[in-house]
Amino acid sequence: MSIEHPHGRDLAAISNGLMHLHMRFYGRGPTRAKSYLDDDMVVCVLWNGFTTVEETLIARGETPSVEAFRRSFQRAMEEQFTEVIESVTGREVRAYMSQVHVDPNVAVELFLLEPPVAPEAGSTDV
Repeated sequence: MSIEHPHGRDLAAISNGLMHLHMRFYGRGPTRAKSYLDDDMVVCVLWNGFTTVEETLIARGETPSVEAFRRSFQRAMEEQFTEVIESVTGREVRAYMSQVHVDPNVAVELFLLEPPVAPEAGSTDV
């Protein structure tokens, strides 16, 4: 993938990969997602991903519990989430951060990438 000119299919692969992980491990996934790539940063915004249990807790004023659970789970899932990014971009993830917001119901997954490897002198790769 060209980091300077990311292809829509690569960004879609990131969105789809992260949505799939949410579906697989939360039992349901977000209703939509969009990914962005700028220099050494990938951001994926995932909409409407809370489970019925989480929505029930939020409605009862237990938002901090839901946020704490999500943070714990994201730490446990870091390897799987970064694997999606690394497989699409071909670059190593140096940092991963995740945040949820209740109203609106949105999650943001942020990945900082290692700088691209410079081609060796005399290489014919473009």
